[in-house]
Amino acid sequence: MSRLLQVRNLKKHFPIGGGLFRDPTDFVKAVDGVSFDIEPGEVFGVVGESGCGKTTLARSLLRLIEPTGGSVSLNGDNILEWQGSDKKRIYRHMQIVFQDPYSSLHPRKLVKDIVSEGLVIHGLAERSEVRERVLDMLQRVGLNEEHLFRYPHEFSGGQRQRIALARALVLHPQLILLDEPTSALDVSVQSKILNLLVELKEEFGLTYLIISHDLSVMQYVCDRIGVMYLGKLVEVGQTEDLFAVPKHPYTKSLIDSIPSLDPRVRRERIILEGDVPSPINPPSGCSFRTRCPYADKHCTEVEPPLEAIRDRWVACHYPLEE
Repeated sequence: MSRLLQVRNLKKHFPIGGGLFRDPTDFVKAVDGVSFDIEPGEVFGVVGESGCGKTTLARSLLRLIEPTGGSVSLNGDNILEWQGSDKKRIYRHMQIVFQDPYSSLHPRKLVKDIVSEGLVIHGLAERSEVRERVLDMLQRVGLNEEHLFRYPHEFSGGQRQRIALARALVLHPQLILLDEPTSALDVSVQSKILNLLVELKEEFGLTYLIISHDLSVMQYVCDRIGVMYLGKLVEVGQTEDLFAVPKHPYTKSLIDSIPSLDPRVRRERIILEGDVPSPINPPSGCSFRTRCPYADKHCTEVEPPLEAIRDRWVACHYPLEE
C-alpha cells in the first residue's frame, strides 16, 4: 500500500534572544527530528504530555508555521518545497480541526460563509452549488438548514466543533489533522464528537492524524499511536499492542496513569518524578533519562535511535520486556 504521508526528520526550532541586528542566543527545540508514515484510511495518533511538541508538529505539517528542516511528502511530493500559489494546494488536500472551537471560527461570519470559504478559495463549486454543498455537509455532521444563518456565538462548544468539522470536510481532503478535538468540550459531548469522527471516517474513507494527551481517546479511535517526548517520538506501534505491552518506560508511565475501574487490579507502575526538561537545553543522550528509573551512564552519553523491535519502533537502550 502506498503511503499517503511520509514525514522524515522534521524539525522546528524557535530562536530566542538576539534582536534586529543580533543572532539568536539559543533555540527552543519544539520538534526535533520526527519521522513517521501514515497509510490511506489510517487513524494515526500522537500522544504525550503538554509541552512535548504535539501541536507544533501538526502546525508544521501544514506549514502554518514553517519547519526548520526535514521533509513532509504527500503522495510522494515534498510539500515543504511548494512555494507561492502552489502552497495553497496543501490546504486543498490537508485540513485541520483546532482544539478550541471558540477561537477557531470567525466571530463575524455566518456559518454558511465559514463552511463555504474553502470551496470559494479553491474554486471547487459554482456559486449556485455552494449553498447546497454546505447544507449537505452540515447535515452530515448533525446540524441543519436553520443553522446556516447563525453566528458562532449562538452555538454550544460541541456544535461549534461540528461546524469546524464541516468546514474541513467540505473540501473532501485526503488527510484531516485533529488537534485535541475533544479536550475543550464537556465530557458528555466528547463521546458524541468521537462517535461522529468514527462515522465520518467510515462514510468518507477519511485518514486522520489525531493529537491528544488523553490516552482513552487515542485507544478508542486510533489504529497506530506515536508517543512523543520533548520533541521526539520515543515509541510507535499498533494501538492494541502498545497498550498491552508498552516497550518504552515513558509509554508505560503514561498508560499506568490511566485510572483502573477495578479496585482489585494491582499492577507494577512506573511513576514519573520531576518535570519535563527544558527544550532549550535538553539532556544529553536519552532525553527521558532524567526521569527514567532504568537510566544508567550509557543513557547519559548516547542518544538511542528510533529502531524497529519486532512489532514496533522504540527509542530506548533498555526496552521493557513482556
